[in-house]
Amino acid sequence: MMMEYENGKKRKVRNRQQQQTKPQYLSLRYLTICLCCFFVLLFFLSSNRISVRSDSLRPSLRVPALSVLSSMERSFHGRLVPPLRVEDRVQFPDHLLLILSTRIEKGVKDIICVYHGGRKEETSVLPSISSDELDEFRSIVRCPNAPLNCSSSVDVQFRGDLVKKQSLRDEKVHDWSKVGYEAVVDTDGDTVVVFVKGLTRRPHKESDPSNYKCQFETKSLEVFVTQAVAAAQEVVRCVLPESLKLKPEKFRVSIIHVDPRGRSTPALPSVARVYGSGSVEKKSGVEVKVKHELCVCTMLWNQAPFLREWIMYHSWLGVERWYIYDNNSDDDVEEEIRLLNSENYNVSRHVWPWMKTQEAGFSHCAVRAKDECKWVGFFDVDEFYYFPTHHSQGLPSKNALSSLVSNYTSWDMVGEIRTECHSYGPSGLTSVPSQGVTVGYTCRQANPERHKSIIRPELLTSSLLNEVHHFQMREGIGHVNLVESVAVVNHYKYQVWDTFKAKFQRRVSTYVVDWRENQNQGSKDRAPGLGTEAIEPVDWRRRFCEVWDTGLKDLVLSSFADQVTGYLPWQRQQQELQK
Repeated sequence: MMMEYENGKKRKVRNRQQQQTKPQYLSLRYLTICLCCFFVLLFFLSSNRISVRSDSLRPSLRVPALSVLSSMERSFHGRLVPPLRVEDRVQFPDHLLLILSTRIEKGVKDIICVYHGGRKEETSVLPSISSDELDEFRSIVRCPNAPLNCSSSVDVQFRGDLVKKQSLRDEKVHDWSKVGYEAVVDTDGDTVVVFVKGLTRRPHKESDPSNYKCQFETKSLEVFVTQAVAAAQEVVRCVLPESLKLKPEKFRVSIIHVDPRGRSTPALPSVARVYGSGSVEKKSGVEVKVKHELCVCTMLWNQAPFLREWIMYHSWLGVERWYIYDNNSDDDVEEEIRLLNSENYNVSRHVWPWMKTQEAGFSHCAVRAKDECKWVGFFDVDEFYYFPTHHSQGLPSKNALSSLVSNYTSWDMVGEIRTECHSYGPSGLTSVPSQGVTVGYTCRQANPERHKSIIRPELLTSSLLNEVHHFQMREGIGHVNLVESVAVVNHYKYQVWDTFKAKFQRRVSTYVVDWRENQNQGSKDRAPGLGTEAIEPVDWRRRFCEVWDTGLKDLVLSSFADQVTGYLPWQRQQQELQK
């Protein structure tokens, strides 16, 4: 630019001199300049330096790689956003996950993914799939898989910025099947729980912790190694080095496998971070805050339309705190949570971008909730607790769930309360019920199926071993099975087809096969009679209907319906239309 500017200035000076001495050459000189510009433009067009092509059924723009990347901060919702810097990359089967050291909000639309490769000094550009906050310091951007002949070392930038030049150093891309992906410091301040893919696939057994170590690496490249004290499934718990407990910085945590001969293998790749601060300091002499009696943790994907009914109803039953693990939703669930919080519901959203890791997510939540909650329930957005005896005898059901668990708080040997589930079918419906699932679906199967659990997190084993529906307790700690007349969970499992077919997209449990795969078709997780394709059976609306049960429907209408309009409190859209 400077050379062009200087040359242009010199020409301009010469032009003025020539205008004074030889004005007759003015027209000829302008003509020459125009012809030069025309031939330069023709050269770029004919050399195919700019082209549009398609890769993997997505539009991809090929542009020359420029050496300058805008360092200007962007404004988003009135706040300045610094330049985007990629810290880690993880390759999933259907997309690339980029972890940024820059913190951005969910839903930033003008972020593009930049792929290097193909022709010399060229890049491919694709729109990002989504962006979100990951934790207090980092963000994530999900990008399409790299086009043909392009590297997976993807960069991101804001649309409109000059395209970033490829880095000379090789940027590593971690394979999702073998990577440490999350870590959390336990509230005791002495141990770190690390979540990792690629160690073991034993679904329901603990592993020998002597086979594993944790490696901590600081920004200054200091390395500390400690021994694991517990391990199960995708969880390894290690001692936190004393020298790191109070350091106000983040550390990368990775897992080392030790073979039977005591030889250590290189640490597995890891994107897991823990943050040293006063929060890991033991709180001796500090007043301990009062814990919530009952909290609930769930993992969801695109359940925003159903979240309000589920939270409002169970809050009425006595739930005080909610942990929502969002597994890549794109249906504005964060806006629904914001509205619920504005109405004094205590709901937090935790971004959990890791595919098929429900058990790990629940273990992570159990660690987080231990310092805030006496009891934590683990159940889904389509599952609702109901107290038949309370309703039939006219007893108040409000706060019935929190009252139930508080009765067992003084029982030191009880760490889990199990409640059986009844699975409900479409109940003759073909469209989503406007009054919610508790009123719309009233026909169920006769026999209960599985159970859901409410646990005391302080009484779990240190390995956090769980099977989604229940956790393993410490030795000597038992559980209570509630009889159906006391409490039952209405599981609205088989809803109208348009809602139900989303289950074919993916299953979140680590050890449950996706329904589109031709495996374990007799599993209780699957819908009986369905194959591997989301094709609606002609009699779907009449299936799974053996007993008509309107108990919860009657309770909801009598307890929640507006006496004038008949609307239920979660029918916000209908109420807004009426206004």
